[in-house]
Amino acid sequence: MSTAPIASRPTTIRSGNEPGSNALPAIVAVMLGILVAVLGFLALLMWIDARNARDDANRTASSTSMAGMPGMASTAAGTRALTSYAGASPSNADALAAAHKPFPAVLPAAPPGPVADVHLVLKDVTVQIAPGVKYSAWAWAGGAPGPVIHVRQGQLVKITLTNSGAIPHSVDFHAARVAPDKAFTDVMPGQSVSYTFRANDPGVFMYHCGTKPVLMHIANGMYGAIVVEPPAGVLPKADRNYVLVASEWYLSSDGLKMPAQFNMDKAHARQPDWMTFNGYAGQYVKHPLTAAPGETVRFWVMDAGPSLDTDFHIVGTVLNRAWVDAGVTNKPLRNVQTAAVPAGGGGVFDVKIDKPGLYPFVSHAFAAVDEGQVGLLNVGGVHGTMSH
Repeated sequence: MSTAPIASRPTTIRSGNEPGSNALPAIVAVMLGILVAVLGFLALLMWIDARNARDDANRTASSTSMAGMPGMASTAAGTRALTSYAGASPSNADALAAAHKPFPAVLPAAPPGPVADVHLVLKDVTVQIAPGVKYSAWAWAGGAPGPVIHVRQGQLVKITLTNSGAIPHSVDFHAARVAPDKAFTDVMPGQSVSYTFRANDPGVFMYHCGTKPVLMHIANGMYGAIVVEPPAGVLPKADRNYVLVASEWYLSSDGLKMPAQFNMDKAHARQPDWMTFNGYAGQYVKHPLTAAPGETVRFWVMDAGPSLDTDFHIVGTVLNRAWVDAGVTNKPLRNVQTAAVPAGGGGVFDVKIDKPGLYPFVSHAFAAVDEGQVGLLNVGGVHGTMSH
């Protein structure tokens, strides 16, 4: 019996060069490459963030250092940091305040006759704006504010301006209706100019230097008040008349060892160091204005600014009559608690107080009080003092 050979099953051997032999390793390699690229990109972003954080920290540290330098403005995180000298005072500030001769707030008499001759002298002077705080001002021969000018409605006012300062100046009268390019022109050092206007509008008005930059000239002390009084009988009778000129001071230093100068960055930011009535912080606290019980006291309030309003208020009473923005021919407001006087504007306010006591008058924007815009009305000659 013969046996036929058994056919063997063919064996297939794949060659390494054939397609599909390395598919899995190749896919893994590609995925690893993508992962490495992503991790590298993330690492780059983290490095950039770290560098920016370091730079921000350096800028902030530099800004903090600069902020401590007098008169220096610096920028940090998009905000402007300014050094404040508000409240700076020497150890003998109280004695200096008591010895200070206050600016005369009593309204002076109007000159007689049809013409009021007004002579103003501009001068570079060092003034005190708070106890022991000195300031290099562009002001008037007598300091800041300039002299109170009192004229009668309809009177012809002849202004003569002499510039005894080092740079050009001018004088702009808000009570005048004249062509400013003719009357309010710059006056060179050592020169004088004259012009006239008819005082037809009654009230209390500002006068100031109008030479550019006006902000700097006003803030340096070149301002004052003119009162144009209407004929007798237009306003109720007042027993006493006081003039208050509100203003702001922007300092490059504290002014204690040497006079401070003007800081434009603070003026642009509207961040004064001191705010005053009649040029000196709190002078009518140590030297109060006076009245007798039952008298009508009239306040002629002008805000020289150059930028901030005065919110006039008398603590312990109300304003019996208020002519806002100096419109004294208009019907007054009655029994007003606080009256806004805009920068460059004026207001006339009557108050009658029956009870003796000390009545603070303030700007009710109380940051201004902390910076010196406060005084006292002593009714009845009472003893003592207070601030508010």
